[in-house]
Amino acid sequence: MADVRIGAETEVTLHFALKLEDGNVVDSTFDKQPATFKVGDGNLLPGFELALYGLKAGDKRTLSIDPEQGFGQPNPANVQIMPRDQFEGMELSHGLLVIFNDAAKTELPGVVKEFDEQRVTIDFNHPLAGKTLAFDVEIIEVKLA
Repeated sequence: MADVRIGAETEVTLHFALKLEDGNVVDSTFDKQPATFKVGDGNLLPGFELALYGLKAGDKRTLSIDPEQGFGQPNPANVQIMPRDQFEGMELSHGLLVIFNDAAKTELPGVVKEFDEQRVTIDFNHPLAGKTLAFDVEIIEVKLA
């Protein structure tokens, strides 16, 4: 039987490392159990899945993922300025991750970008938005789902 290649209706087991352009590792499975997912199940962003199409067990690649294929570009509308008194009793610092609840009680993380005595600027964009990523992969198994 011919090697099954990654595409629609396949299940993939792989090791991966997600790195920033400066080489810093954001996430990796190389030092733990490999990840398994079914193409299209939502575990990987579509742009990451498409980059894997055509690979087979045994393949190793470093793939470049542009922001548009990864976490998108930052959206200025996702940066909000809030009154400082909404953070009463909280010690703020630049880069602090703050979790908010939206109307549906869904957690929404935001990062403190700026603050003073009156206002706090929170960025709700994904931390990897706007970043080109290196996606190191080692395909362990591909089978029909």
